[in-house]
Amino acid sequence: MDKTHPRPLLNWGIFVILSVIWGSSFILMKEGMKSLNAWQVASIRIFSAGMVLLPFTISKLRTIPRKDLPQIFLSGMLGTFIPAYLFCLAETKLDSGVAGILNALTPLFTIVIGALFFSSKLPLNKWIGVLVGFTGLAMLVTAGRDVRFSNMGYATYIIIATICYGLNVNMVNRYLKHIPSLMLASVAFGLLIIPSGLILLTTGYTGQAGTAGYWYSTGASAVLGIFGTAVASVLFYMLMKRAGPLFASMVTYGIPFVALFWGSFAGEVISMVQIACLVLILVGVYLANK
Repeated sequence: MDKTHPRPLLNWGIFVILSVIWGSSFILMKEGMKSLNAWQVASIRIFSAGMVLLPFTISKLRTIPRKDLPQIFLSGMLGTFIPAYLFCLAETKLDSGVAGILNALTPLFTIVIGALFFSSKLPLNKWIGVLVGFTGLAMLVTAGRDVRFSNMGYATYIIIATICYGLNVNMVNRYLKHIPSLMLASVAFGLLIIPSGLILLTTGYTGQAGTAGYWYSTGASAVLGIFGTAVASVLFYMLMKRAGPLFASMVTYGIPFVALFWGSFAGEVISMVQIACLVLILVGVYLANK
């Protein structure tokens, strides 16, 4: 038996696990908001992720140059903090499956922002991919009743979140490339413990203790933070180190399908318009990253 087989098999195993974890994040937000509000669910997500990685944060914080800490904090805000709240706010009116589809725009915004603000080259295939992907987006946000948008503004929250993701990737690549990825993520999460904790306390979370569904929603939000943020980040950086950034970035293709599966399981309506828009967006991502 070829001894090289276990290595790619392990890479694919991590790939599948990541797709399941991140694809399940959208339905976990919905579950968390059954008894808690969007601000509380997002705060628990960030706070729990920061606490899980806190031992690693403490051990590595001293080795990071002080001058890099403001940029690491900004990376945490763009890559985790702001999107977490935007996604939860969006899902107060959007189906989790639609949120999963819109999340697939992240690679396209990464490319566009890189070209506009970070002097990245944008050859023809990337332009075509971006155009195809945004055509899928335009179809999705104008489909109206078929995707059950209560308010177009809620879809905009997720679009802004994916722009934050794209900006963060470019910023990290330009200014924080010298810091190991796992160290960067853990320190960023650690720095977000205090602001997320303050928001949690000021939204009346502790006063809801004992109410119906309180612990269930808290548990769903904590699972979202521990697995969907902390553990998934560790696995993603492990996959990127083992198989390279191109293979790791392909997780984008698996996430929406898992999100749609959970949405369907929860009784959300999955229309052919949604499927068509998802296919267009993913074709655009493929062409842009070819």
